[in-house]
Amino acid sequence: MHQTAYHLARPAARTTSVIFASPHSGRDYPQSFLDRTVLDAAVIRSSEDAFVDQLFANAPGSGAPLLTARAPRAFLDLNRGPDELDAALIEGVRRHAHNPRIASGLGVIPRVVANGRQIYRGKLTLAEAHARISGCWRPYHDQLQALIDESHAAFGEAILIDCHSMPHEALENVGPPGAARPDIVLGDRFGATAAGSVVEQVEAAFARAGLRVARNMPFAGAFITQHYGRPARQQHAIQVEIDRALYMDERTLKPNAAFEPFKAILNGVIAELAEIGRGDEQRVAAE
Repeated sequence: MHQTAYHLARPAARTTSVIFASPHSGRDYPQSFLDRTVLDAAVIRSSEDAFVDQLFANAPGSGAPLLTARAPRAFLDLNRGPDELDAALIEGVRRHAHNPRIASGLGVIPRVVANGRQIYRGKLTLAEAHARISGCWRPYHDQLQALIDESHAAFGEAILIDCHSMPHEALENVGPPGAARPDIVLGDRFGATAAGSVVEQVEAAFARAGLRVARNMPFAGAFITQHYGRPARQQHAIQVEIDRALYMDERTLKPNAAFEPFKAILNGVIAELAEIGRGDEQRVAAE
């Protein structure tokens, strides 16, 4: 199954240490999975970061690779550790020490979609869980690690931009009452997964595009930023959450009238983010 686990769009020439990745925009739903879920075709998609892969599609034009998942998040969550197995869903799994993600049904094989709606009637076998991890999770993460290794070899550093979207309602309680909500939330695990200078440049790129940016609230980053963010090794990982209302109708799961104008804005941001990962020599060569 690894042939369909992800799509990798490479630039004609790699000119930046920056890597763009979208682990939650996959929408290839196996029929065997759809046959087992108790949810309808629209509700099962509610956990998707719909269209995020399209929003960042121009990354290769800025000299950066773009790695996107094909498996949907409801089937397998690439932003969880492979050991985050839910005993309430998967037969033969021992209950671990309390993990809030697993407890809420959002382990590596999710038990629920958005708003806590159950995906299945009954349990899955441990063999099926392991098959999804070996077929989808490992190929995606092996490829992501390979891209990071490439960045280190070519540029002496790696900067991962982990691209996500967030429900508009998730922003209701962010900031003081009456204050403007952020359009973008950057997650660096409160400074643990990227150097402050890198995060400042990422924030500035979005802010120059006229977007309101917040950090770490309500999303600070999950497995991917925690696992890959090693700033002491010149390996930086930043989660980017975009308010879905900026480009899509969350009820119909379709792009809205602002989609293309917003994508054009993001193209400029992508170019600036790629610039962060260029040393002076690469910058001159790219100009």
